Amino acid sequence: MKILVNLFHPNLEKSIVNRRWLSELESHPEITINQAYNQYPGGIINIAREQQLLTEHDRIVFQHPFLWYSVPALMKQWLDDVLTYGWAYGPGGTALHDKDWVSVISTGGPKESYQAGGFNNFSMSELLKPLQQTANLTGANYLAPFLFHGTVQASPEAIDASAAELISHITNPELDPKVRLKRLLGELKEAGTTMDH
Repeated sequence: MKILVNLFHPNLEKSIVNRRWLSELESHPEITINQAYNQYPGGIINIAREQQLLTEHDRIVFQHPFLWYSVPALMKQWLDDVLTYGWAYGPGGTALHDKDWVSVISTGGPKESYQAGGFNNFSMSELLKPLQQTANLTGANYLAPFLFHGTVQASPEAIDASAAELISHITNPELDPKVRLKRLLGELKEAGTTMDH
């Protein structure tokens, strides 16, 4: 499985968490890292380059902070520019079919603020629906996101632990529930049992 991490952080030098994650990612040469704000400081995106990177990889990771309940400005522009009609969706737009989409997101607020009755009123699952639908439209497999809450008060130990957890998350083939189910069904068959209740 070839993994591409598209890193969208407008102020990476100020982000302890995302810089630590990048450092961990860089220690895994089998993972391709694409730092969008470094690549396109003027905001002019090389669409052919980005589409080629997407084509060459099986699992596409989008790493970014959660800004105003959404994505950084350059990531929004990237989605608009790169996921073109006839390539990513619409007639003939099958380039991303069956590729994995994994969001890796940091939030300043604590986990409990992202729920019904919490400060932000909605769960992260609800707030990420636009990204999920974008993946659905392109035929990509939207997989469980990796979320790290409370970056404002996170301890160095928690940040270090999250970096290792991030690698484990994005490299796990069984993050895809279809892969996990296939393994479980195989184990049940070997054991001579069924899923009947």
